[in-house]
Amino acid sequence: MRHVRWTVWIMWTIIGLSEGGAPKQTSMSCDSAGICDGHSRSLGTIPSSLTETVKQLDLSFNQISYIKETDLQICVNLEVLLLQSNQIRAIDPNAFRSLENLKHLDLSNNSLLHLSPSWFNSLSSLRVLHLQDNPYPRLVQGLFSQLPSLRILKVGNNISFSELQKQDFEGMSMVEDLEIEADYLKKYEPGSLKFIHNISHLTLSIKRPILLLDIMIDLADCLQHLELRNIDLENFHFSLPSSVSNALIEKITFREAQFSDRSFIEILKMYSFVSELLEIVFEDCELSGVGDWEDEFLSEINDQGKLEAIIIRRLRIRNFFLFTDMRPVYPLLGGIKRITLTSSKVFLVPCDLSRNLKSLEYFDLSDSLMSENALENSACDGAWPTLHTLNLSQNKFTSLKTVGEILQTVETLTDLDISKNSFDSMPDRCQWPRKLKYLNISRTKTYMVTSCIPQTLEILDISNNQLSDFHLNLPHIKELYLSGNKLKTLPDAANFPNLVVMNISQNTMHSFSKAQLESFQTTESLAAGGNNFICSCEFLSFVHKEGVLLAQILTDWPESYLCDSPFQVRGQRVQDIQLSFSECYRVQLVSAICSSLFLFVLLAGVLCYRFHGIWYLKMMWAWLQAKRKPKKIIDQEICYDAFVSYSEGDSYWVENFMVQELENFDPPFRLCLHKRDFVPGKWIIDNIIDSIDKSHKTLFVLSESFVKSEWCKYELDFSHFRLFDENNDAAILILLEPIEKKAIPQRFCKLRKIMNTKTYLEWPRDEAQQEAFWFNLRAAIKS
Repeated sequence: MRHVRWTVWIMWTIIGLSEGGAPKQTSMSCDSAGICDGHSRSLGTIPSSLTETVKQLDLSFNQISYIKETDLQICVNLEVLLLQSNQIRAIDPNAFRSLENLKHLDLSNNSLLHLSPSWFNSLSSLRVLHLQDNPYPRLVQGLFSQLPSLRILKVGNNISFSELQKQDFEGMSMVEDLEIEADYLKKYEPGSLKFIHNISHLTLSIKRPILLLDIMIDLADCLQHLELRNIDLENFHFSLPSSVSNALIEKITFREAQFSDRSFIEILKMYSFVSELLEIVFEDCELSGVGDWEDEFLSEINDQGKLEAIIIRRLRIRNFFLFTDMRPVYPLLGGIKRITLTSSKVFLVPCDLSRNLKSLEYFDLSDSLMSENALENSACDGAWPTLHTLNLSQNKFTSLKTVGEILQTVETLTDLDISKNSFDSMPDRCQWPRKLKYLNISRTKTYMVTSCIPQTLEILDISNNQLSDFHLNLPHIKELYLSGNKLKTLPDAANFPNLVVMNISQNTMHSFSKAQLESFQTTESLAAGGNNFICSCEFLSFVHKEGVLLAQILTDWPESYLCDSPFQVRGQRVQDIQLSFSECYRVQLVSAICSSLFLFVLLAGVLCYRFHGIWYLKMMWAWLQAKRKPKKIIDQEICYDAFVSYSEGDSYWVENFMVQELENFDPPFRLCLHKRDFVPGKWIIDNIIDSIDKSHKTLFVLSESFVKSEWCKYELDFSHFRLFDENNDAAILILLEPIEKKAIPQRFCKLRKIMNTKTYLEWPRDEAQQEAFWFNLRAAIKS
């Protein structure tokens, strides 16, 4: 049985290896500047191909578990070493000995159970050290004593790190930014952080606030920014001995902290200790109370301190619908100058609170639930007497006119952001605070601009809407943002005499002209990229000719200017396109070809008419028909001695002289006459061809009437074909009356040729000579 199990195990091992079950290692890449990227390559060890030219080495997110003394020995010029998110369990004491130029070392998120001072003995240039998220329980004495240049340090973990002692931070007097991750800190030895005299920012992640006051006391003389993460302050109690001097902390940040009504009051009591506090931040925090802050606790707060700014982002209130209006704290907010209250489901700022914000200059209520009715209560008479910037973006407003009218009570307002609301339409007239200089109505689904826009504006952002044109006259405007609309042309620069900056990118413009660009020459920044440019020959010619002008005026030229059509150049930079002649002048070329064809057809028609081309075409067709006939006619198929070709004007002579003389001779001659012998219903061309083919000779009775006859011409040509194709002497010419050669039409070219090459019989007027004529004719037919 054991043998079977071993066999199965071996087979599965072989199959696993053959399928690539082992981690695949991919070589890292290095550039000429000495920056090597080897992150996420499934590396199990530090690559052996490193050289002394390496300055930055990223081996993060691999499977390295051990750093040997020789692994980095050659990297004497290394400045940045990133080893986070590996499986490092052990590091040789001298593994970093040769890294005297190292400035940034990241060993976070590994498996180091113990830290050794020997690792850092040679790192005199190190400025940034990340050791957090390793499972060590504590720091080691003298761990950082050999790091005189250290400025940023991150230590601790959220599982096992539980104590801080005095010797932990010895020799760290120059550290400016310290982050300690100690969710389950149990022991803090007072004075542990006193060695750090230059610290300005401390980030502390602890669950329980019991040891928080001791830490704050140690850093009271130097700390400027205290950031507390993941801290549970629901049962926090603030109490300090009277002998403790006030702290110099200027900013406190609570991130992912939990508060109660009682602990909120305790936070307010800290005013007396952090008298220099200017800014307090709450991000992703949670309040379990309902705003039940009793006056007896607030009466203990005598000093409002120097607090100027309150920032609250993504605050969660457990009992949101039971929360009160915070009336007891109104008097404490009189000196606040800046408030940010976003993404916290705020639907109303009570009028009394607005009136108590007597020093407020900046108010951010973005991503809230404010509507026109709520705003009317908030912006009551006497509200926000010193406010100059108000951000109401991403709320529930629907009427631009109503918002403007309500805010007239805020006479000091200069900057207003009402973007990401749903205004849709814009009325013709609106009323606004008289000092308004900046207005942001981007992403409001606006499809038309009207005179509702105040003339006092210096900055207008109406980007990402549905505008198809923009003809508004804004004499004081300095910055105009129109990107992300459907504008087809540049606006008229004459409407903005003081314009300094304009962005009209991501619209539907197809091109622009030199005159349009030159009208914006006084503008310091003009961006028009990302439009649907049609790379026509005219536009490309302008671009290539005015490249210097474009570079001077357009700040995003040429990278953002891409062709949308023609299809074959779509996505390419306008500056790089060169179209061929046929692509540039396609319409003109097609027009020229069509015109040429028309002229050719017209010319051909004229020539055909002038030189009887129709005759030649008909004869060509008849000739092709004749060519399909057999070239040799056997004797049994010869039916006639002669086929007589004559015109209707000569029919009397043919019928009363020639027929009588030849057919009544002994032996008689058999003549083929078209009036008598053509087959009725048969195509005349076929009749002519068959009659000539079935006749031994062809008699042509030439006269002025003959040369004017169309069918005589056919008969003459077919006889000529036979004469040359079959090489026989089948044609006999009878000149019934004298004909001058110049009187013969051009289409009778073959008649001219035959008369020049063959003898012919001439009908004599003298009766005495006519007997000789008939004798010669009979002899010619018999030959």
